Parts: sequence; C-alpha cells; structure tokens
Amino acid sequence: MSMASLPPHVEDVFERSLVALFTTVNSRNEPVTHPMLPLYERGSGRIYFTSSVLFSRKLEHIKRNPKVSVLFSEREFTRCESGDAVLVKGTARVDDSDPSNGWMRFLLLWRRKEPYIDAYLKQRFAFPLFWERAVIEVRPDVVYVWRGGDIDAEPEVYDLRR
Repeated sequence: MSMASLPPHVEDVFERSLVALFTTVNSRNEPVTHPMLPLYERGSGRIYFTSSVLFSRKLEHIKRNPKVSVLFSEREFTRCESGDAVLVKGTARVDDSDPSNGWMRFLLLWRRKEPYIDAYLKQRFAFPLFWERAVIEVRPDVVYVWRGGDIDAEPEVYDLRR
C-alpha cells in the first residue's frame, strides 16, 4: 500500500495537525519525545519536521538510530473534525546539508499552519541560529489509526513496508 492510498481521514490528520509527538531513541535506548510541528503534503508519502541545528540531540539520535515514532493524538492540536489518533512507526533521515536554506522548500506548508511565521522571517538575521535548520524526513512504515481517538478500540493498521 502506498502513502497515497491511505484513507483521506488519515492524511487529514497529517496535513492539519499543529503538533505531533516525535519520539527518537537516545544512546541509552530510552525514548525521548519532542512536541513538533509536522509538515505534510497530501500524497507525498513523507512527514517532515524542521529542527534547529544548534544543540539538537534529536538529530544525533536519528543519525545513530533512524527508527522513530510520531503520535498525533490531541484534538486541540489538530484542525480535524474526526478526532482520530494516529501513530506512525517509521524511519527518519536528517538532511542538514543546507541548514541556511534547505528548510525553505517547506515554508508554504509551515505558513499554512503558522501564518505568523512571516513576522519571524523578517527578523531572520536577528535570530540567525534559530533559522539554521535541518530537515527531518519520516518515511512511515506502519500507521495505526484509532477512529475518533478511541484508543481502547482496535486500531486500523496500514503496513506501508511492502
């Protein structure tokens, strides 16, 4: 099954969520979770995040162990009516080859979720370290969906590894 064949309600969650819980594994094999802004373009097959390169342990964690999870579970952090909870188990890749500009290809998606980002962009040179950003690309391997956020129910499972 390709990402484009995920049901629209799942892509709605990816596309419309303002916060996702992004979990990496540290050097002691412990999970470390970060609330992050997910960037998704319908049918793209990938979930993206950006991260400041300054003191970013999550980038180190991903480079050492690319297995990650992404949880979309809070109604107040999404603009979706469905209230679906979605857990993605996937493989991440860090692109830090152009920290000054590589993330800009996601600016339109970022702007849709946080329109005020333009005010910060105008001050880009006042906060240069914030704008030195790596791109994190997550390729979903398995997606679990709890319709209506009912985590006591059996989830729909989409295995995308095939």
